[in-house]
Amino acid sequence: MRLLIAEDEPDLLRTLAQAMREQGHAVDEAADGPQALYKASEWDYDAIVLDVMLPGMNGFEVLSKLRLMKKTPVLMLTALTKVGDRIQGLDSGADDYLAKPVDLDELAARVRAVTRRAQGDSSAIIRMGDVEIDTSARRATKSGEPVPLTGAEYPLLEYLARRRKKIVTRTDLYDHLYDENDTPLSNIIDVQISNLRKKLGAEFITTHRGQGYSIEK
Repeated sequence: MRLLIAEDEPDLLRTLAQAMREQGHAVDEAADGPQALYKASEWDYDAIVLDVMLPGMNGFEVLSKLRLMKKTPVLMLTALTKVGDRIQGLDSGADDYLAKPVDLDELAARVRAVTRRAQGDSSAIIRMGDVEIDTSARRATKSGEPVPLTGAEYPLLEYLARRRKKIVTRTDLYDHLYDENDTPLSNIIDVQISNLRKKLGAEFITTHRGQGYSIEK
């Protein structure tokens, strides 16, 4: 997944971004409200972690403006703990609300949950024939046996799996698997698709020439 994390405390922003990258996500960062709104409106993120107390434009304002354009899942992050503050965040269009100090494992779990709900998946398990993906544990099995996947192969597999029976373009894959600071090799998607086919079966991922890839199971 590609995430946007908007937080004005540099150390916390660095910590949150690193934690999400260690979970295998591509992460863009924003340190103020206007920057958060600009990035959120320009790129299609799978989820946004949005601090309330941002300079220039607070998180409530960012979210209200964003909701006029997009339905990107948003988890609001704040030191404000009053019930009224949580209600304001949810009424502004937030999908979830997490108070500081943040437990990084809980943040990761909540991000996974809001993205599953947005994509209509109620379960963390995705089954495709004899292949099964556990999105919480970030692992895959084939006929019950573990499939060894690299840190780059798993996100690609999960992204295609969540959009199974739909053609996913190469541009979409690059946009969702790499962040603004990445400069991936032009053939990296081809290499990873080839590796996944070797591990999951030659017919598991279908190539639609000139269009993209899909999982049809």
